[in-house]
Amino acid sequence: MKKDLFDEIIRFAIDGEQEAVDAYTTASEMVTRANVKEMLLDLARQEQMHKTRLESIDRERVADTAIVNVPDLRIADFMDDTTITADMDYQDILAVAMKREEKAHNLYTTLASNTDDAELRKMFELLAQEEAGHKLALEKEYDEHVLTEN
Repeated sequence: MKKDLFDEIIRFAIDGEQEAVDAYTTASEMVTRANVKEMLLDLARQEQMHKTRLESIDRERVADTAIVNVPDLRIADFMDDTTITADMDYQDILAVAMKREEKAHNLYTTLASNTDDAELRKMFELLAQEEAGHKLALEKEYDEHVLTEN
């Protein structure tokens, strides 16, 4: 994979992470419930860490990284795609966050399946794996704190 293409893909992923940071930060300013505000700020911090990790990635590290299968609890499959609003509760915001991560995962998976370049495919698979991990963490939170309470 050419350096320019690698850099462009990383920039795209970094921009996506920054968009998530901004979305969660903005949402945290809209809500009034302290626990929901803290959850949104935590999501923003996590996305910022992902962005920072992407900013330090290099081609050799991608080549040496193993792709692992991340479990999918499929909870987000049954959620509506929406945006965060001021009146949302913890459950609703988790649902929106799961959908965001699912969409990012699907984008990278599609990009991986539509290239013949092995290095490029691995890069997209690595990014998809990262997003799947984010989604899994949110689904576990939903399963533990929403589904078990209902």
